[in-house]
Amino acid sequence: MKVLITGITGFVGSHLAEYILNNHPDVDVLGLVRWRAPEENIKDIKNKIQLCSGDLTDLSSLKEVIGREQPSIIFHLAAQSYVDFSFLAPAMTLETNIIGTCHLLEAIRDLRGECGYDPIVHICSSSEVYGQVEPDETPIRETNPMRPASPYAVSKVGEDMLAYQYFKSWNIKTIRTRMFTHTGPRQGDVFVTSTFAKQIAAIEAGITKEPVIRVGNLDSIRTFFDVRDAVRAYWILVHKCEPGEVYNIGGVETLTIQEMLYKLIYLSPRAHDIRIEIDPARLRPSDVTRQILCADKFTQATGWKPEIPFDKTLEDILNYWRNYYALKKDNTLASRAE
Repeated sequence: MKVLITGITGFVGSHLAEYILNNHPDVDVLGLVRWRAPEENIKDIKNKIQLCSGDLTDLSSLKEVIGREQPSIIFHLAAQSYVDFSFLAPAMTLETNIIGTCHLLEAIRDLRGECGYDPIVHICSSSEVYGQVEPDETPIRETNPMRPASPYAVSKVGEDMLAYQYFKSWNIKTIRTRMFTHTGPRQGDVFVTSTFAKQIAAIEAGITKEPVIRVGNLDSIRTFFDVRDAVRAYWILVHKCEPGEVYNIGGVETLTIQEMLYKLIYLSPRAHDIRIEIDPARLRPSDVTRQILCADKFTQATGWKPEIPFDKTLEDILNYWRNYYALKKDNTLASRAE
């Protein structure tokens, strides 16, 4: 069996590739990559996967890759996934996420007509599509109204609905997920848990002289879980869930952003002197402040449940950034010795 992961060099894509390699060694893992895409996240597995050059904004390149390889399963994870950046670059976000998904589905539709190609296609939507929910609408179910509160969320509504439309119109076997807050090692430092952990690690390493963590809105409520549980859910999804359906997936540990930050700080030997300051630049024009999910539909269909305690996730993220600064320090010392 072949699987293709779009966005394989990203945070979730790299963890998904690792999960498949470690647990399903008979599966060939392919990854769609743009020219000169950073490969730091896949450096340890690069010799075990096949990278295929292509771009979501170029239909012909997608059709060439997919037509040549014909993977049985496509995990479509590639996206402009940073909410804050979407306010600065809404058109680029919409083009990458909506038009890119349309190109992917069009390539599959064309190939079906030409050679009968018929894969399972996982389309990664987002809990951000629900936007600001009312207190009586929690826990959030798949039937909740979509009220997107950012250009990123709008793009994920479009991606989500395109997947549904291609299933209804052309019987392309799309399965959609609306993943709630997931985090872990290798997540970019623009995301909330990772940026807090990176700031703490920088304080510990003496990179940041003042023991200050700069934050945005700490009152938002999130249900957190580990990316390694998330990718295990994705694998189960494409084997047990129904095409045309949409599934909420997420954790069981619900905290405010402030409570999550305190958990991270308490893991640090500098906890006693770390201060917290609001940074206006980290506040969004509109925010989603209540994300508490109901994942009953997915768990009843698959039996999946998260296994990694969130405290373990936080410890692993903090250690990831500690190792990052230790390596930087070693490289600096080595260059000075030369």
